[in-house]
Amino acid sequence: MIMGCGRVGSTLALALEGQGHSVAVIDQDEAAFRRLGATFEGRRVTGVGFDRDTLRAAEIEKAYAFAAVSSGDNSNILSARVARETFDVEHVVARIYDPGRAEIYQRLGIPTVATVKWTADQVLRRLVPIGAVPMHTDSSGAITLAEIPVDTSWVGTPLIKLEAATGARVAYLTRLGEGVLPAKGTVLQDGDLLQMLVQTDRLAALEQLLAGSRPADF
Repeated sequence: MIMGCGRVGSTLALALEGQGHSVAVIDQDEAAFRRLGATFEGRRVTGVGFDRDTLRAAEIEKAYAFAAVSSGDNSNILSARVARETFDVEHVVARIYDPGRAEIYQRLGIPTVATVKWTADQVLRRLVPIGAVPMHTDSSGAITLAEIPVDTSWVGTPLIKLEAATGARVAYLTRLGEGVLPAKGTVLQDGDLLQMLVQTDRLAALEQLLAGSRPADF
């Protein structure tokens, strides 16, 4: 489900539908739906994205993910909170225009992406995990740098402990739209994207481990 049918929202909607997902789009301006084109088969719901009746009309009870990408920070964060806290949507992300407010939103448990650093691809990865994304392989093919999706059960894990358990190295992480070099005490936070260095023949095993629940004895 997407709140906001501007350039960003319509791009996300068409990309998700192209991947075979059922999509609902909410916008206050009915004319905004023209950006979706005549071939879009998803739901178009006119209304305010944080209004519960509007969300129910868009069938939020069935939603696997919710992206708030309208032009207003307050509307986006409020809609995202309602989706998560009232309707228990598992994957939620909010677009923001003021990076200074990102940390506040993060503490509320809502992954955010600042507009300056924002791309539709970044939001898409937060909404629908698509598996490991190889970014670079050394000339011998032995080592791969890949973006690895991590199950939310790993949130709170020190990266140094995660490295010891996987035998891979965290090259850097993306947090609140910014690249961060991990320090000794860095802990995985909700919404972080990990870019890891791993032996190429162990990439599939690493992906499988981190995509699942963290072991109870970890």
